[in-house]
Amino acid sequence: MPAYWLLKSEPDVFSWDMLKAKGKKGEEWSGVRNYQARNNMRAMKLGDLGFFYHSNIGLEVVGILKISALAHPDSTADDPKWECVDVMAVTDMPKSVTLQAIKDNPKLADMVLVNNSRLSVQPVAANEWKEICRMGGLKADKLAGS
Repeated sequence: MPAYWLLKSEPDVFSWDMLKAKGKKGEEWSGVRNYQARNNMRAMKLGDLGFFYHSNIGLEVVGILKISALAHPDSTADDPKWECVDVMAVTDMPKSVTLQAIKDNPKLADMVLVNNSRLSVQPVAANEWKEICRMGGLKADKLAGS
């Protein structure tokens, strides 16, 4: 059973459109320098799905990504303790889901994004995944084989 994640990026640094442009090659999710976020990446498995979240500008879930390589040394780090995964774009959210809409939804009250919004790589519970997909106009069960 796949796990679900939310990965945050500032769109003026690395946007959803930039990840989509990488195609099947994907991209390292590099530059993370937080132990909890790094440990979350270490827990990821190939094929796990995640939300691509624009932080700072936009504050919204804009796409679905897939983990395409397991945790490995981050090529942007001087210290080997920092690791990253590779990700590739799967699909756009037909309708972006804003942070405010997530906070306003009682079904998402326990979500890490609501309670620890600064964490850049965070787990998403299966029920939260389904609800945000629904809010964004996607059928979560259709993504399972992506």
